[in-house]
Amino acid sequence: MDRFIWTDGIFLAFEKPTIQQPGVRIYDGENKTAFDSGTLRLTSHRVMWDDDENEGRALALHHSLVKRLEESASTFTRSAKIIVHLDAPLSRCEQGPCVQSQFSYIRLSFKKGGQADFYSLYKQELLNKAWEIIQKPTEERAGQKETKPSGRFRAGIVGIERSMQEKKRATDKQMSQAFQDLDKLIERAKDMVTLADRFASKLEEKQGAVSEDETVAFKSYLLSIGIANPVTRETHGSGGAYHRELAKQLAQFLKNLLQESGGIMSLADVYCRFNRARGMELVSPDDVSSACKLFEHLRLPLRLKKFDSGVLVVELVSHSEDAVIGDTRQLAERNGSLTAEELARIVSISVLLAKERLLLAERKGQLCRDDSIEGLKFYPNRFTRA
Repeated sequence: MDRFIWTDGIFLAFEKPTIQQPGVRIYDGENKTAFDSGTLRLTSHRVMWDDDENEGRALALHHSLVKRLEESASTFTRSAKIIVHLDAPLSRCEQGPCVQSQFSYIRLSFKKGGQADFYSLYKQELLNKAWEIIQKPTEERAGQKETKPSGRFRAGIVGIERSMQEKKRATDKQMSQAFQDLDKLIERAKDMVTLADRFASKLEEKQGAVSEDETVAFKSYLLSIGIANPVTRETHGSGGAYHRELAKQLAQFLKNLLQESGGIMSLADVYCRFNRARGMELVSPDDVSSACKLFEHLRLPLRLKKFDSGVLVVELVSHSEDAVIGDTRQLAERNGSLTAEELARIVSISVLLAKERLLLAERKGQLCRDDSIEGLKFYPNRFTRA
C-alpha cells in the first residue's frame, strides 16, 4: 500500500483510459484495508481506485512500480483476485494512504466479477509501457509561421476542462459500444435458446424416428445453451418470492441431471452447473442454498440433505437410501474391496459423494473399513451377515 498515492482522478498528459470495474476491494498483502468497495480504473499509465461511498477519495498506482501480475480464481466462498507484485517504493513528494508496508504486493478483489478482462488488459498495458514513450509535437508545426501561443500557455483551466470533456466523451462512447455489443449477444443467445426449445419439442413428437444416441447428443447441446428465461431479482423481486421461483426453476433444471447421476449431486456441483446454464445471469451461492431449502416446503421432487460429515447434497425424493446401500455392498462384494476413487469411477459420481456413500453403508453395518498407510478401503462386513 505504500506505493499508492492520493489523486484527484484527473488523467495525466497523454494518459488514455482502458477499462473500469466497480466493486473492487484492496488488500495490503494478506491484510484487509479500509478501501473496501470502489471503482477500479485502468489507464495506459496507472490504475486508479475511486471510493464508491466517499466522493473525491481516490488512489493511484503507477505502472512503473509493478513487477508482475498474478491471477487468483474465484472459489465457492471467495471472489476472484489480481495479485500485483510491486517494486521497491521510490522516494516521492506525493503523500499516500500508507507510509510503510510490510508487504511487497497488493491484492485486488473483484466482488462483482470482471477480473478476467481487467487482468488481460492490465497485463497488456504493462507490456505497452506507454509511460516510457516521450510524446513529441508534430514536426509540421515547426515550419509553420503562426502567431498562436504555444501549447504550454494554452493549457490553462479552459484547456484542461476541454481535454477532460473530450476524454469523458471518448470513454462514454467506448462503454456505450461495449454495452450495445453485449445486448446484441444476449438477444442472439435468446434466439438460439428459442430455436433449441423448438427442436426439442419436434424431437419429442418424432420418438422412434430418431436414434437414442442422437437424442442424448442433442440434449447435451441443449444443456450447453442454457436456461431460456432465468429467474432474476429484476423479474421476480427479492426475498421469499424470488427464492420460491428460483427453487422451482432449479428443480426443473436438476430433475433430469439427477436421474443421470444416480439421484444425488453435491451442492457445489449444483451451483456450478446451474450458473453455467444461466449464462450471464449468475446467482450467488447463498441464493442457491436458500432456494434448495425450499424444495420440500414447495412439494418439489427434490430435497436438500446434510450428511454427518457436513457435506450438503441435493437428491431426488424418490432416491432410496436402502437401495444405494445395497448396491454399494454388492459392488464391494464383486470387487473384493472399494476405495472412494474406485467407487466414483464405477458409478460416475464425484469422489466426495462416493466417500459419503461408503461411510453411509458402513454406518448401516454393510461395510467395514481398513484404514492403513495404503489408504482407506471398505470391505463387505462378514461379521453381521446372517
